[in-house]
Formats: sequence, C-alpha cells, structure tokens
Amino acid sequence: MKTLLRTCSSTALSAALIAAPTLALAQTAGGYTGPSSKAAAPAGYKGPTNVPLMTAKQLLDKGKDDQYVKVQGKLLSHKGGDDYEFADASGKMTVEIDPELFPQGASVDQNTVVELIGEFDKETFGDSTLDVQQIRVVSK
Repeated sequence: MKTLLRTCSSTALSAALIAAPTLALAQTAGGYTGPSSKAAAPAGYKGPTNVPLMTAKQLLDKGKDDQYVKVQGKLLSHKGGDDYEFADASGKMTVEIDPELFPQGASVDQNTVVELIGEFDKETFGDSTLDVQQIRVVSK
C-alpha cells in the first residue's frame, strides 16, 4: 500500500511540475482583450507633422510604394482579418489595422471620422492598401 501511495504521489508531483511552466506561460501570454477601466495612455506627440494628408483617390492614383501618408475618412466595413474598407469624399480603399491600434474606450463604427497614418503598399497587380500604424478618432 505504501508503494502504491508513493507511486501516486510521485505521478501527481511529476504532472504538477510538467504543467507549472505551461500554466505560467498561459498566464503571461496574450494582449489587449477589450475595454479597460484605466485611462487611455497618452497619445504622444500632437504637434505639426510632415506626413502629407492625402485622399484615397490621390493615394491610389499617385501614391508610391512605402510612402508614409495620412488620410481622413470613415471605416465603412470590416472585410475580415485586419482588413477594413476605408472611404473619404474621393473614393474607397482597403486599409489594414491591427486590433490593438484602435483607441481604448472609443468605439469606431461606419459613422466615425478617423485619421489614419501609415505606410502605403502599392501593388502592381491586385489591391493596393494602407498598412495603418496609428489611428485617431476625429469625430463621432
């Protein structure tokens, strides 16, 4: 009986030692998972910039690959993954936005005017996109 108890205790201890690193990793992995009660972090620099403000049409017609630009308009719909349909008065284009870039505590829908700053990905074939690196709500 003592041997059986030692074997059971040894097995349980081994299982606990194997699971401990996995449990610790699971508790530290992850990222932003939704709204927070904390105040939003400071947005950083808010002064003048040399990043040109362009329209969707200007960007699609004359934009250069890897050009850093700013656009203002609305996100009309979520196309799936990180892709959204962006529109301003001149036209529409696809933008890629990582979920963690959306401002905490602010909801963005198809009626929200946003400013997007990012790098233009000019494609010879297929859709050119704006890889968004910053998003700011301009007005609701």
